[in-house]
Formats: sequence, structure tokens, C-alpha cells
Amino acid sequence: MIEQSASDLRTFIPAQDFALSKEFYSALGCELAWSDEGLALFRIAGSGFYLQRYYVKEWAENCMLHMSVKDAARCFADIKNLLGSGRFPSARVVPPKHESYGALVTYVWDPSGVLLHLAQWDES
Repeated sequence: MIEQSASDLRTFIPAQDFALSKEFYSALGCELAWSDEGLALFRIAGSGFYLQRYYVKEWAENCMLHMSVKDAARCFADIKNLLGSGRFPSARVVPPKHESYGALVTYVWDPSGVLLHLAQWDES
């Protein structure tokens, strides 16, 4: 194996409406650490991702982020309330589902169609 001394790994995700997507991720509790007119760095739980002012429908609809959470049902309720405000009309959330790999997962689609997996892991 090649020694890379890596200390961080971040993905880039697309935004069809950059300002709206920045507002969405902030509303979800992600910390906006830095931004310019085309790129924003968000941090949550010691990790980060870049939101970019770039959009390709096929890419956005195949892009996914996985995040481990303590309570998937609570996430669902909170996000359902947030989306009920009408601030993010194209975003959606579905009730948690038990997956075969051992997690209870709430699925959330951001305003651009990116799929978030909010996974609560079984404690067995």
C-alpha cells in the first residue's frame, strides 16, 4: 500500500440552486465553514463535504451521502417539520426503514435530488 498520510476525505455534491442548497444544509445542522460564489464547505460530526454551484441532473440523482445518527426517527420528525415550512419545496423525506445491513435509515432528498442516508445502527 502507498503511504499517503491522509487526514481527511471530502466529497463534492451538486447544487442546482446554490443559495437554496446552502440554506438547506444549514437548516439540517451542518456548519457552513467557508463559502465563495461557487463552492461551500460544510462540516458535521468531524467530517465535511463541499457543495458546489454545479449541477448535472443524472449525477445529482445518483449522488448519495451517508451519515450515522443517534435517532433516525427523530431525524425524520424534525426534517418532516422543516419541509412542512415550504422553504424547500423540492426536498423530501420518507419514514425510517430497517435495512438488511443492520441500520434504521431515514432517506432525505435535498433540493437538487441528492439522497442522504441518515442511518441509526443497531446496537447488537
